[in-house]
Amino acid sequence: LEHNPELNFYKAEITAAKGERRTAATWANPEVTSTVGQKQVRSGGLSAEGIAWSVGVQQTFEWPGRIPLRKAIANHQVQLAELGFAQFKSSLAARARTLAYNLFAAQEKAAAAREVANRFQQLREVLVQRDPAGLTPQLETRIIEATELTLQRKSTEAALEANAALLELNQLRGQPWTNAVRVEPVKLAFGKVAAQEEMLAAAQTNNFELQMRRVELEQQGFKVSLARKDGYPAIALGPYYSQENAGDREQQVGVSLSLPLPLWNRNKGNVESAEARLKQAETVLFVAQRDLDRRIVQTSLTYQTKLAEM
Repeated sequence: LEHNPELNFYKAEITAAKGERRTAATWANPEVTSTVGQKQVRSGGLSAEGIAWSVGVQQTFEWPGRIPLRKAIANHQVQLAELGFAQFKSSLAARARTLAYNLFAAQEKAAAAREVANRFQQLREVLVQRDPAGLTPQLETRIIEATELTLQRKSTEAALEANAALLELNQLRGQPWTNAVRVEPVKLAFGKVAAQEEMLAAAQTNNFELQMRRVELEQQGFKVSLARKDGYPAIALGPYYSQENAGDREQQVGVSLSLPLPLWNRNKGNVESAEARLKQAETVLFVAQRDLDRRIVQTSLTYQTKLAEM
């Protein structure tokens, strides 16, 4: 949990989500517009020329409710990133424990198989030294040799399993693959499994996958509302000042207002897409719920069966 390099990826994901939240709450920058040109005035055979110019500032105002919806979507994205980080840390800790148990078990199996193989080797050496009288001693010697070879193969397989667990454990810990680790003996206590109803209820609250699916469903609901509000135009409002110098000086001060006319695009396509994504999120949550219940019951039954077998 301290040195795994993949943790930086999830930390950066949280930082990126917070940056998106800050962007979602930021207003659009005001726009400055200006014009300048030459003006000619002709009246009654008289003409005059001069410069005409104008300057104005416009601030875009979103339709009410858009910014809060964007902030809500960004907040859910931060929540998803934090849940992903917590899920990875939990999975990383579980994987490290599993590898440590596998490493310890493989080391124990390798030592035990090696010890028994050495005993059979010593027994074979004793039997080879005596004079074989008949077919039966020769068959016994061959059987012992075959058993010795089988135990040596088991010892080698256990050593390979230990090496594989050690390499992955060093990778998770961010350590060089050459670092040797030996796990101290662990006293395992296999308790009774809790009732399935209790575990299913705990999963409803604590399971990371379900929490993420619920957050995604809520987030998609906000996206549907935002897509509907995006069909309404944003308003650009601001003061302007213009001046014309052609014979006489004319000045004008006022307020400009501009907004798009939603004639051709009412954002119906995005609304339909968002509603379809909402249905997908509901389905994913339902499937994840059923799959989680199945895995809990299956793992509980497997544990009880293995416990009774031991």
